[in-house]
Amino acid sequence: MTEASYSVDVRTLDEFTPRELYTMLKMRTDVFVVEQKCPYPELDGSDPETLHLRLLSSGELLACARIGRPSGAADPTVIGRVVVSPNHRGKRLGEVLMKETIAACERLFSGHPIVLSAQSHLQRFYETFGFIAASEEYLEDDIPHIDMKRGLTATTG
Repeated sequence: MTEASYSVDVRTLDEFTPRELYTMLKMRTDVFVVEQKCPYPELDGSDPETLHLRLLSSGELLACARIGRPSGAADPTVIGRVVVSPNHRGKRLGEVLMKETIAACERLFSGHPIVLSAQSHLQRFYETFGFIAASEEYLEDDIPHIDMKRGLTATTG
């Protein structure tokens, strides 16, 4: 997908219209709960405190990710809820989404490492973005996961 064919949007939960919020949460639920057959509380209470990055094309939601702000000076930025619309898979949007999400983390929270909890089968994918394994494999909602960390981003000066 070329740069001109999508736009990037980063907002807090309160900045979404009800329809935009519904679309994003429905996509996450459709993938994480229904498709992955994983009945767990997708609405986990973290959304109001995080930033939400979306890839859009002509107003259509292509993909999204959640960015958790560092809670302290030495704490990491947390990427989560990384998802590509089932209608737009096979277009390398996962790569675009991760590049844009990492860029947003570096721009907004410079000087903080970035962490994520990856489904284990995606470990190599995340390694291509500089993430390294930071834990042993564990089960989360009956799906094998591994914690991963990307080093410190550059500080502004």
